Amino acid sequence: MTHTTATGGARPFRFGVVAPLTTDLPTWRDRVRRIADGGYSTLLMPDVPQWQPAPGPTLALAASLADLRVGTWVYASPLRPAWSTAWEAHSLSVLTDGRFEMGVGTGRPGIEDELRERGLPVVPPGERLTQVRETVTALRDLDGPDRHTPVVMAVRGPKAQALAAEVADTVTFALMPGEPRAKVVRLVRDFRAIRDVELALHIAVVGDARAPFMASPDTDPAALRAVDSLAILPSDPAAAAEEIQRRREELGFSYFVFGADFADTLAPVVAELAGR
Repeated sequence: MTHTTATGGARPFRFGVVAPLTTDLPTWRDRVRRIADGGYSTLLMPDVPQWQPAPGPTLALAASLADLRVGTWVYASPLRPAWSTAWEAHSLSVLTDGRFEMGVGTGRPGIEDELRERGLPVVPPGERLTQVRETVTALRDLDGPDRHTPVVMAVRGPKAQALAAEVADTVTFALMPGEPRAKVVRLVRDFRAIRDVELALHIAVVGDARAPFMASPDTDPAALRAVDSLAILPSDPAAAAEEIQRRREELGFSYFVFGADFADTLAPVVAELAGR
């Protein structure tokens, strides 16, 4: 496991920002530096070709701009050969002096259409999990005995959870925004009974604002509040801080990932909880 536990068994907070390069380059560079200055630990990049340049070179640039960890949120295993993903991840770990973490999963909903468009094989979920395992195995071979690139796995079903319990340093759950908290509580507790690792949570909505690339445009914040969804935080900073603490205490989530549009607004909360 990558992180030590804090007093009382709770892991220290970490905060990441998903910040694809969708503006001109100077504006994005300024955003990266503000994210670092705001107390965030990690800048993350999605693996969607139509959204931004390729994750690897973009993350290498980000790591050169600020003292941040960088990572993928998350590599989609069907999009490239396992050895290619592992080679890129190991290279980023070397080039950032150990500041890279490889997020990997079987692909977001609808990835089958993208695979068909690109002439790639559409393989069933079980084979995609095999690809994830092959990627992590290749990464460990490349890392060798003296390097350990952290692996973040996005999981849902029991087979993915079992693999994550075996190979991941951090786990995030592939949740739909409108899933009730009670359902997610069961999912998390079942996983933690298998293995106690760092748990990450994807925050798609703050108040009534939706994060681009993290929530669909038709996401209804009121509906999320009605089911006490874990995909939303209050817009009031004090209430947001209280809710983040509640999620760590009750469920064990300690790594929170926000959209870039929320980074400035939530910076005071992050600074407080991260001890800055």
